Formats: sequence, structure tokens, C-alpha cells
Amino acid sequence: MATCEHVRSIPAQDPDPRTPQGCQECLEEGTRWVHLRLCLSCGHVGCCDSSPMRHATAHYKNEGHPIVRSFEPGEDWRWCFVDDLIV
Repeated sequence: MATCEHVRSIPAQDPDPRTPQGCQECLEEGTRWVHLRLCLSCGHVGCCDSSPMRHATAHYKNEGHPIVRSFEPGEDWRWCFVDDLIV
């Protein structure tokens, strides 16, 4: 897998998810999601770009936190928004 400089900024242990039951904004708004992403900077749980509201990407654009990981059971990949690649 490719690497990027942002990988060095993520903690050794994943942060606790703020809303382990689903996308923080979708839960507040009553909307649906397809897949979930965990922000490795702060623990925000947001929905993926296949979801109608794309809250994980919105969180990156608002907060600048570069890397998320899949928050789906059995998946263990990470994505860097800045470098647009799996890390």
C-alpha cells in the first residue's frame, strides 16, 4: 500500500468513536447512511461518499483531519483525504 506523510500524525491507538451506533450527523438529522468512517484524529463517525449526505468528507473539509478508517465490521483500511489514497 502507498504511504503518505499524514500517516505519522495518527495515534497508535484509534480514538474512541463519538457515536459508535452510527453517523453523528445522520443520527441528529434522521437521515440514512450506507457505510461509516471513523476519523483517526478525533473519533468523529461519519457516513461515506456513497451515502446521501457524505458526512465523513464534510468533516474532513471542515476540520482538516486527513485520515479516516472504515468503521465497518471486518474492514481494516484507512483513507487519506489529502493524498486521495488508501494508506
